[in-house]
Amino acid sequence: MEDLERGFGAQVELTSSWHVEEGGMEAEYESIMASACTLDLADIIAAQHFMNYSLWHVEDTARRLDVPAETIADCKRKIDVFNQKRNDLMEKADETIMNAISPFLPPNAAEKYNTETLGMAIDRMSIMALKIFHMREQAERADAGQEHIAKCRRKLSQLMEQRVWLKRAIFDLVDDFFAGRKSIRPYFQHKMYNDETLNPELYGKS
Repeated sequence: MEDLERGFGAQVELTSSWHVEEGGMEAEYESIMASACTLDLADIIAAQHFMNYSLWHVEDTARRLDVPAETIADCKRKIDVFNQKRNDLMEKADETIMNAISPFLPPNAAEKYNTETLGMAIDRMSIMALKIFHMREQAERADAGQEHIAKCRRKLSQLMEQRVWLKRAIFDLVDDFFAGRKSIRPYFQHKMYNDETLNPELYGKS
């Protein structure tokens, strides 16, 4: 699928551009989401990647020991918001893919299912793009020792290879759907912790 290919390329490109010019990052995301009713798959992948990008940096801050407790609490609330949107966009990606390809799938496909959906795999590609970017930063640090540099270079090589494998597995799964070797099904996260009607810590205190 061309939109998948474009989306995976955008994950890499946006990671670099957002780190160079963070001021345009949120504006770009808001622009994408402003046309939510007409989003194509590549746009959804970009928006979902923005959530992982945001999570990555808030998670970094949340691990600091030299900041007030209020800062950590604020990080936790941001993490909850970003993670909910991240999962919502994973499901949106699955919905978009299913709507696009279902009319072209064989009606008698085997009742075999994958352990994760394409939306979940897209999320893993997003995280992989972030890992590769930040591991490359570590491998090129001017203030780090040679042992650190060598270790990070090995990890970077492994991550890049794993991204190739994952991407290939995703397109193999798409091929399986079109060949009828597997059936495509949605997988709903049904996150409970942010729902005031499902989290007893929230509805019990209201």
